[in-house]
Amino acid sequence: MQKIRLKYSKTGKAMYISHLDLIATMQRAFLRAGIKLKYSEGFNPHPYMSVALPLSVGNESICELMDVAIMDDELPDITKIKLPEGIKVLEVYMPVRKFNEIAWVEIIGSFHYEARVNTAQIVNIKQCYSRQSIVVSKRTKRGNKDLDIAPYIKNISFDFNDAIIMSAKISAQNPTLNTDDIMNVLDENNKPEFMRIKRIDIYDSNMIKFR
Repeated sequence: MQKIRLKYSKTGKAMYISHLDLIATMQRAFLRAGIKLKYSEGFNPHPYMSVALPLSVGNESICELMDVAIMDDELPDITKIKLPEGIKVLEVYMPVRKFNEIAWVEIIGSFHYEARVNTAQIVNIKQCYSRQSIVVSKRTKRGNKDLDIAPYIKNISFDFNDAIIMSAKISAQNPTLNTDDIMNVLDENNKPEFMRIKRIDIYDSNMIKFR
């Protein structure tokens, strides 16, 4: 038995697959490929599969990581792993570092509005994210609480191409910043009808790419 790590992308229609459905999809793909999974013991055995940073429904990523325990001693042939449109295994390797070492995630966020965005609005949006203190109401397991997320956003920049495009590195864990947290920075006059996020890469606390 050994633990392997998959790096995979989740884009297009696949962004609407939930975390639990993704696990089930991966499990079936491994079985179809003839790769034997390691299961837990007890009355309800389940395969040892864990995702580094579960992706919110509606977001895309080209840097997802999943650890899987398999019974074979060799790395599986990724060409045998057939997955739905939008999910693609990019790499399979032996993990060295633990997921709790992930600290930052690089994202591209697109802000979409019904009306055409003007220059003044773009300036206002930039100012919202450049404040020294950015307090938002963040949902937790114990309810909502106010959190200053300014220390957890870095290298943020904006561009405009049909939609407002934001590039940033944000906190991946402790705390985890999600789409709602990013949108809640804006007031009602500047908040988009919807926002889409795509993960580009992940880093440790020293801003070294994690793998």
